[in-house]
Amino acid sequence: MYKILGKDRLNPTVSRMVVHCPQVAKKAAPGQFVILRVDGDGERIPLTIADYDGDKGTVTIIYQIVGATTHKLDRLEAGDCIHDFVGPLGNPTELCGLRSVAVIGGGVGCAIALPTAKKLHELGAKVHSVIGFRNKDLVILEDEFRAFSDEFRLMTDDGSAGEKGLVTDALQNLIDAGNKYDEVIAIGPLVMMKFVCKLTEKYGIKTVVSMNPIMIDGTGMCGGCRLTVGGQMKFACVDGPDFDGHLVDFDEAIERGRMYSDFEKHAYDEECNLFNGGNGNG
Repeated sequence: MYKILGKDRLNPTVSRMVVHCPQVAKKAAPGQFVILRVDGDGERIPLTIADYDGDKGTVTIIYQIVGATTHKLDRLEAGDCIHDFVGPLGNPTELCGLRSVAVIGGGVGCAIALPTAKKLHELGAKVHSVIGFRNKDLVILEDEFRAFSDEFRLMTDDGSAGEKGLVTDALQNLIDAGNKYDEVIAIGPLVMMKFVCKLTEKYGIKTVVSMNPIMIDGTGMCGGCRLTVGGQMKFACVDGPDFDGHLVDFDEAIERGRMYSDFEKHAYDEECNLFNGGNGNG
């Protein structure tokens, strides 16, 4: 059992938890993830490590309430325990030797992008961060990104916070201003990453994307996270989750991701109905 040391709400559907797990904390690196089970009868879900402290033995996870298991997880509070918490899993993001990097985060993907920006900052790299959301109510981790960024841009679709526009608009402006990047690291919705890659490909800028959004069981056994990279089949959880974005077949990945939406909604509705005593109020 793994004790929750802290919990806070980042926006109406996204929460952050600090979990005591020294074994994971001392080995964790940006880009890696854990697999957890809320209780002994629960399903296993992968969640990316949003932060870690080896000295304190803590791992931070940030999750969006989108299905039955995250709904169940969100009912836990500080002092409660998570049944299973296994990791770190996946390959760490390769950051050594990078001197100038643009980190692009979209929505809850910013939770994955933040430890990358933080580590790059600690390594002495110049970090330009761009994070994007639909509106001001969904913004998360703004202060944290500002702390680790030499240049920071906040974008919202409706202009209610930061600048109005997409993350690709901000990245285009940074490139037009003469910034030269060793690499762009993009983490967020598949469509966002696709169009970031289309933009950087025009300028020959190496772009790494995290395919964490398509992972399911995190071990490669289910096959749900298979994708095509450079014409070869890969599994996001065991071969990644990071890949060369210019080689990823995003259209295929987006289509596969849609396969599970109805199932997730059904499971979420059942969990909400059970929690509310079967009255169907969700």
